[in-house]
Amino acid sequence: MVFLFWKYPIAFFTVKWLILTALVGILVGSASALFLVCLDWATHYRETHLWIVALLPLAGLMIGCMYHYFGKELEAGNNLLLENINRPFKIISLKMAPFVLIGTIATHLFGGSAGREGTALQIGGSISDQFTRILGLRPRDRRLILIAGIAAGFGSVFGTPLAGGVFGLEVFLIGSIRYDALLPAFAAATFADMITRAWQVGHTHYHIPEIPDLSIPNIGYAIIAGIAFGAASKSFSSLTHAIGGFFKRYISFPPFRPLIGGALVSAAVFALGSTRYIGLGIPVILESFQMQIPPYDFLLKIIFTAVTLGAAFKGGEVTPLFFIGATLGNALSYFIPLPVGLLAGMGFVAVFAGAANTPLACVLMGMELFGSECGVYIALACIVAYFFSGHSGIYGSQQIGQAKHLVYARSTGQKLSATRIRSRN
Repeated sequence: MVFLFWKYPIAFFTVKWLILTALVGILVGSASALFLVCLDWATHYRETHLWIVALLPLAGLMIGCMYHYFGKELEAGNNLLLENINRPFKIISLKMAPFVLIGTIATHLFGGSAGREGTALQIGGSISDQFTRILGLRPRDRRLILIAGIAAGFGSVFGTPLAGGVFGLEVFLIGSIRYDALLPAFAAATFADMITRAWQVGHTHYHIPEIPDLSIPNIGYAIIAGIAFGAASKSFSSLTHAIGGFFKRYISFPPFRPLIGGALVSAAVFALGSTRYIGLGIPVILESFQMQIPPYDFLLKIIFTAVTLGAAFKGGEVTPLFFIGATLGNALSYFIPLPVGLLAGMGFVAVFAGAANTPLACVLMGMELFGSECGVYIALACIVAYFFSGHSGIYGSQQIGQAKHLVYARSTGQKLSATRIRSRN
């Protein structure tokens, strides 16, 4: 057997990574199942005990103190994972997983506006990186197992293994894909999704009732919508980073940032008399596929989420981006003559594509969630949104492997955060 693997190294690579990704999938898929169950409980408890939103500032202070005193090295979150893929250094601490799990559940329980992808990625990345220490993996293999962990977290938390695999390949290097990570990424995402489902943890189902035939006018409408989705992506990313920078500039003690941010969000919830714009917002997303809803929903969700995440609460950006995209698509249906459900579905994935700079993953996600019949409309929206969001995004540590356009060529090889700083100067 050893001779066979020596003579056929591809066979050794395949067997090795199928075993490793199966282990990653079991651990990450189980962790995702636990996370989703806890998240459902937190959401249900909050919606049936609305007084708890008044305690959001105290929850923010608790989260801030937890990270400030016991997890300073973990504060970078998803950006820490991306930095380690692009330039491997210190192994990520396993405590990232329980820290982000506790922080995210607290954020949702007490009424913050956040998502779940960031938590899933950090759980997946921190768990998978422990194999680096256990097995003494080389830097090249460490990159692959981090990519596998990210793919496993994403694929299992959303129930989209194909999108999870491509997301792991796309997210750390804009405009380029590491093909040597194809097997680890797809295998880990598939195994993790299977394990999450084996725990009988379900996912939200979405449906686009009507998909029109392709025509030149409809393609034009899809492109116009894609431009709007790209603008929303850029606006969300810019506002979140701006609010985060404001808090860091004027509040020197980190735990006070979520304390004050939580007070702002809590006050806004009681002023509006509605929890529509906090938490994941799944009920509103489902509404946006079925009927026309208030056209300002996406703007309020941008503000609530930007303040929550800018103030350093924990969670992800992706589900709020789904909300923003679906409700923006719904608003566009007031003057773009495409079915409201189709526009909501296009926005659902396209705003995420522009903000995360992962257009291929988002196209696959759209087809996994809504069916292949809408594939061309989804692809047009995601690709246009990706280009029109420019060199901006929710992950500052993303490295630009290939510029989106020649006008951005000098940014190649830089981090998004560096291009953002240069654009301000």
